[in-house]
Amino acid sequence: MDIKAIREYLGLEHDWEAVQNRIATALQSDIDLLNATNGSILSHSGKQMRPLLALLVARACAQGSAACDATIRYAAASELLHNATLLHDDVADESEQRRGVPTIMSLMGPSVSVLLGDYWLVKAVELVLGDPDGDSAGDMRVIRLFSKTLSDLAEGEMLQLQKAQSGDTDEEDYLRIIYNKTASLFEAACVSAAISVNASAEYEKAAKDYAVALGLAFQIKDDILDYAGTDSVGKPLGVDILEQKMTMPLLGAFASVSSDEETRVRKMVRDIVDHPEYRDEIVTFVKTCGGLEYAVNQLNKYVEKAVEALSVLPDSKEKEMLVELAHFTARRVF
Repeated sequence: MDIKAIREYLGLEHDWEAVQNRIATALQSDIDLLNATNGSILSHSGKQMRPLLALLVARACAQGSAACDATIRYAAASELLHNATLLHDDVADESEQRRGVPTIMSLMGPSVSVLLGDYWLVKAVELVLGDPDGDSAGDMRVIRLFSKTLSDLAEGEMLQLQKAQSGDTDEEDYLRIIYNKTASLFEAACVSAAISVNASAEYEKAAKDYAVALGLAFQIKDDILDYAGTDSVGKPLGVDILEQKMTMPLLGAFASVSSDEETRVRKMVRDIVDHPEYRDEIVTFVKTCGGLEYAVNQLNKYVEKAVEALSVLPDSKEKEMLVELAHFTARRVF
């Protein structure tokens, strides 16, 4: 089963359509340029993993019941927040392309990309808050959950920047960074979904453990693809190194060499802004020193943890799909 089939399944109960409508409605404005730009972003919206996970978790915890209004709002909010971070990241990373198409940053400039990111962020917050005077007011735990995620995202970005400058990233630093920048939002999407259907504490913990492990696996896979993927989707190989990011494949390669060799390569990463030609040597170092194999082993461990976390949930089609999405994370090619 692939992501398209999962979307079609969710469409049978109109859950997927409801999320898409919530996203579109939240972004609606009377400013034509804003609508056109938002429409362009939505037309290249990628896998939309976070709302997919939210809907599946809610249905798995509620034993197949269609999503409620709160589930739809939180699922839509997770996608809006994700895209807000991408619009901001494109400016921070000076990215010219994303998902094989030019970024808003490259087409309209960094200021517009930041403003759009802010707009999407505010709309995400509005969905989480709901209507304070009606039945759709947001659960305070969910509000705190998304608030924590926003803090995590900022802290992760700053820690990554600090470590790029110091060049001393270790595996503990790396895991904290990718939790903050990726897994935290997976956690918010899945746990808010469980809360939206009044899941038991046991099911809520399962959603949390699944989401965190899956988010870590998802980012490790991204980092593997930076060394061993394809540039046909608009992301050339070795981008992380050019941005002085030490990710799991490089850290894994360090584990198999002498301290002197590790020191030498770390210095190359620190100096790469002035010597971009170092990239090819560092990529070769990772490939020849077992870095990719090490990263794949770590990836598989987190996939297994994600699947194991689901064991407490009752058997259902949705649970099967959550398991399939975990395995999809390990085998995806972009």
